[in-house]
Amino acid sequence: MTAKQHSDMTADSIEFECELPDPPEKVWRALTVPDLLAAWMMPNDIKPEIGNRFAFAKADAPIECEILDAEPERLLRYSWRERPAPGNTAHPLDSPMDNPMDSIVTFTLDRTVSGGTHLRIVHDEFARVATPAVAGAGCRLSLNAHSPRQIIAANTPRLSLRAA
Repeated sequence: MTAKQHSDMTADSIEFECELPDPPEKVWRALTVPDLLAAWMMPNDIKPEIGNRFAFAKADAPIECEILDAEPERLLRYSWRERPAPGNTAHPLDSPMDNPMDSIVTFTLDRTVSGGTHLRIVHDEFARVATPAVAGAGCRLSLNAHSPRQIIAANTPRLSLRAA
């Protein structure tokens, strides 16, 4: 698995690629079934239909999303819009985590010759000037890890495919 920034992408683009032993059908379910997605991201009400709006329930403020593209078992792309918590008047130069951002998250699934999945995740088109704090976090992928209380950004996935 790799985490890299390509020279043809903006500095705020983050790409992860992982080889998973699980088939695309199982990985797709982990990305699109609310309870399974919540197991590695955060609570949500996702429906993988183009134009559908959904939200991730973040402790301090929701992350508003809209499905931009969905091809079952192959492609999922959605907007990611962080909103400040009510009453948060963070200055734009404060900590990046206090400064909301708009971006796009794209998951591409390709079946490998062994029947597994090559998963590519791109988190890009950041509307905020500062580079996201998670840019150097790397891809931590754990197929059997389950930590429902842990909140993780879309670009640092921990997939839990046990139940998918």
